[in-house]
Amino acid sequence: MPRKSPGFWWSPTLTWQSIALAPAGAIYGLVAGTRMKQAPRYTAAVPVICIGNFTVGGSGKTPFALALAKLLRQAGYKPAFLLRGYGGAAKGPVAVEPALHRAEDVGDEALLLVRSAPTFVSADRVKGAQLIERSGADVILMDDGFQNPSLYKDISLVVVDAATGFGNNQCLPAGPLRAPVATQIGHADLMILVGEGAGEKKALRSAARRGLEVIRARITAQYPDSVDGEKVVAFAGIGRPQKVFDTLQTVGAELVETLEFPDHHAYTEEDAEYILSLVEGKDLLPVTTSKDFVRIKGSAQPQLARLASKTAVLDVEMKLGDPDRLMAVLTKRLQDRRYSRP
Repeated sequence: MPRKSPGFWWSPTLTWQSIALAPAGAIYGLVAGTRMKQAPRYTAAVPVICIGNFTVGGSGKTPFALALAKLLRQAGYKPAFLLRGYGGAAKGPVAVEPALHRAEDVGDEALLLVRSAPTFVSADRVKGAQLIERSGADVILMDDGFQNPSLYKDISLVVVDAATGFGNNQCLPAGPLRAPVATQIGHADLMILVGEGAGEKKALRSAARRGLEVIRARITAQYPDSVDGEKVVAFAGIGRPQKVFDTLQTVGAELVETLEFPDHHAYTEEDAEYILSLVEGKDLLPVTTSKDFVRIKGSAQPQLARLASKTAVLDVEMKLGDPDRLMAVLTKRLQDRRYSRP
């Protein structure tokens, strides 16, 4: 059965759960923050643009990475993605091949990113960067790794979901933060603020105190015509599944049931059987995200394959409020290699 991510992480006030876990969160935050201050052990031969977030869960990092790669290609650059491949078994370094790799090998995000640019998975970011150096790419887009100090970052862009901001402002496991905001924001060069919502003001205040430039963005849905007017069962294993469910309602779908799974959830035959039992014989359409779909697509397991054949896919695209300003900031860093480097 589906499991939900801790709701108390996103509560505007501290709950008993977050208070009980606060000591553990303080220790986690201290260790993570101290690690971020370590000197990098390698500087790549090509610039490294880090795309990260302050929290776990969905902030829109992958849609932003895809939008940024498109901008760079249009400007004449040859970007390549570097990521850990969360949820996949491969430690790398390995170049992702869609014909050879599945989500259980390299993770779901890698299979989405490789559609846009060469993608490399490596648990060791340094080894991954060295492989990319030999690939002919002239800029590395490091998807995630903001808290990882091993590879020197020429510029770090943090993506913040305005709806949730920093959650309850507590570190794991008491809240969604990977390290205290005050520590993390000191390592950021620019904030991408996605959408609008309750976390917006706090994010803007934090950016202003740091003197951090903010570029606004929004996510738009790319949905199949088959969803409009249909009765659907929506399932998602992403950072914030509710965003998907809300989007489906705005595009005309009637949500009969919604199923939330953990982020990067590896779907099983039992999951597929359960979802199919909800839709088959009832004239209901299963719908999920492109990120979820790559985890069931091409499965050799019969129930997962059957679910994939029946499922409609909701995709998203990020629209940047000021892409010219973003490219101006990046171009300066990419073209001017004379500033201080370790």
